[in-house]
Amino acid sequence: MTTSFDFSGRRALVTGASSGIGRAVAVRLAQSGAAVTAVGRNAVALDALHAATGCTPLTVDVANAAELERALATLPAFDLVVNCAGIALLEPALDLQAESFDAVMAVNARAAALVASRCGKAMIAAGVRGSIVNVSSQASLVALDAHLCYCASKAAMDAVTRSLCLEFGPHGIRVNSVNPTVTLTPMAEQAWADPAKSVAALGNIPLGRFAQVEEVVAPVLFLLSDSASMISGVALPVDGGYTIV
Repeated sequence: MTTSFDFSGRRALVTGASSGIGRAVAVRLAQSGAAVTAVGRNAVALDALHAATGCTPLTVDVANAAELERALATLPAFDLVVNCAGIALLEPALDLQAESFDAVMAVNARAAALVASRCGKAMIAAGVRGSIVNVSSQASLVALDAHLCYCASKAAMDAVTRSLCLEFGPHGIRVNSVNPTVTLTPMAEQAWADPAKSVAALGNIPLGRFAQVEEVVAPVLFLLSDSASMISGVALPVDGGYTIV
């Protein structure tokens, strides 16, 4: 893909930057001129990202609300924020465990809300008219087997997006979600390599394939950019048509 954006002079915060989509977003933002603070749990991976791109590493467990609050309190106002941190704990609805539900909600919904809230407050204080993108999922829009916790958490994330859009909009801050299908990060490629598992899922995607990482990164960058200056409050499926019904 040849999509390019210029974020020169912008400060960006990316959570979940240790791996997967979050890492790819951090890399592309840095390549596009942004000064990126990369947040994640894996200090070794963040150090490698710093060596490769110059991103400033910040090792934080976003599931720990107190730790996250302390970290956010030390940071400057950002122009761009991407909530990419996420986990999935899969279990049938009949076997739902309270611990699983709380753990998934803590990362996928609560941490995203806290990051956006605190960063938004700093933006408003500094007079920054910025953009926040929450990386949600098709699971917020359709039911997936054994994904009760994950579906609930991503639906909550989309609700957070809408609420932030309403409250931050008067300050010139846009907030959107992107909602990808299965995205072929290195981990996902291994998880979905078995045709017995992937055939059924692919059969529900009109385009007949899973998403490549860059196909999710590009819409994130678009929503961060001035090209999307009148777009706020959307949940944008990046799913090859999976959620049409």
